[in-house]
Amino acid sequence: MNGSRTMNALRDSAPLSWLGIARLGLVQASLGAIVVITTSTLNRVMVVELALAASVPGLLVGLHYAVQLLRPRWGHGSDVGGRRTPWIVGGMAALAAGAVLAALATALAATNLLAGIALSTLAFGVIGVGVGASGTSLLALLAERVAPARQASAAAIVWIMMIAGFIVTAGTAGHFLDPFSMTRLVAVTASVAGAAFLVTCLAVWGVEGARRARAAVEGAPKVPFRQALAEVWAEPTARRFTIFVFVSMLAYSAQDLILEPFAGLVFEMTPGETTQLSGIQNAGVLAGMILTGLLGGGFRGSGPSRLHLWAIGGCLISAAALVGLAFGGAVGAAWPLHANVVALGFGNGVFAVAAIGSMMRLASQGAANREGTRVGLWGAAQGIAFGLGGLVGTVAVDLGRLVVDSTSAAYSSVFLGEAALFLVSAVLAARVMSGRPSLVRGPARVATPAIAAQPSRALGEPIMQGRPSP
Repeated sequence: MNGSRTMNALRDSAPLSWLGIARLGLVQASLGAIVVITTSTLNRVMVVELALAASVPGLLVGLHYAVQLLRPRWGHGSDVGGRRTPWIVGGMAALAAGAVLAALATALAATNLLAGIALSTLAFGVIGVGVGASGTSLLALLAERVAPARQASAAAIVWIMMIAGFIVTAGTAGHFLDPFSMTRLVAVTASVAGAAFLVTCLAVWGVEGARRARAAVEGAPKVPFRQALAEVWAEPTARRFTIFVFVSMLAYSAQDLILEPFAGLVFEMTPGETTQLSGIQNAGVLAGMILTGLLGGGFRGSGPSRLHLWAIGGCLISAAALVGLAFGGAVGAAWPLHANVVALGFGNGVFAVAAIGSMMRLASQGAANREGTRVGLWGAAQGIAFGLGGLVGTVAVDLGRLVVDSTSAAYSSVFLGEAALFLVSAVLAARVMSGRPSLVRGPARVATPAIAAQPSRALGEPIMQGRPSP
């Protein structure tokens, strides 16, 4: 009996294989598939077909981010519960239900505007709950189960699969939405949500195992959420990484709503041309992610310790590209805007994968059984930054145009501000992600016998060259 328990413990705590990482990547792809429907398709229907003010879907999406301030609470729930997969599946169920409810609310708004908006408010709140609960527990599970040498590659795989979820859903849903009707909108949304939920259930089946061999869960008392959060915030590394996430993601998201208008107003591009510009920026992001995934963890025993260099490099490339955009606004049509935007996307991709890989490593440092709480704290910081980023960027441009009475100068000043934020992020990354040990208040992490019994070579295996990219 004891031998059987030991074997189960070893299996349930062993590092994830490449197949296991790809399976969890399918969960992230499913998240992306539903989110792209709610933030893009429903957004367009509200503004175009229903002729609502753009601020209406903007506020709804902002609500979805605001709800994610509860991410630390959900992460703590998966910490004390002993298993992550119920939170992943439950969160995906909430996200799927919220998406269908949002589609129904949009259809209702066509005949009863106030009732439709009220129902949309509820739906986007549920969407925020689903994204936060599922996404936080997924990242906490990855942080626990991915070997250090594979963390950068795992981050690249999971995030590339999320982008693949965006692309596949946008193309497939777009095909079936024509000829458009509200009935088709609800049916397509329900189909995407149902498929995403089914894929999630199949993807996590058996990944975590029937039990998790963790002494902190089995032997330690369940700590109240406020105490757990206070203990995590007292850890210098966790606190500094939270600040890094907020500052870097603020810089990352502030460009989203101003890049295409900048290209249209300053470079006189058509809507089709600016859409293509966003496409090549995303191509640059993918290139940066793939390169970091291949090289950032590809050296035996050096991957985790070098991730901070990739994060710093990504921040510096992004800052340089934003300075280039600021300078290009003054130069005008002669500036190589497309190459500049590709460089910006590339830097963003390098930074994003390195930051996520470092997050996986840092989530397991400090007091035991707090991975979900740490990831939730960082997810909340990201949610606040993303919610503020678009607003700050657009408001700053409007204020700049009032002050300097020059469109190009207004945009250039905002791009320079974003570049400064990326430079600050690079400094923070050097301080918090370099792998230097720091004093941690709170209980020390206790290694379980199952983990201690694993061969050390399993944690130092090199990245599998030529792995399939999603």
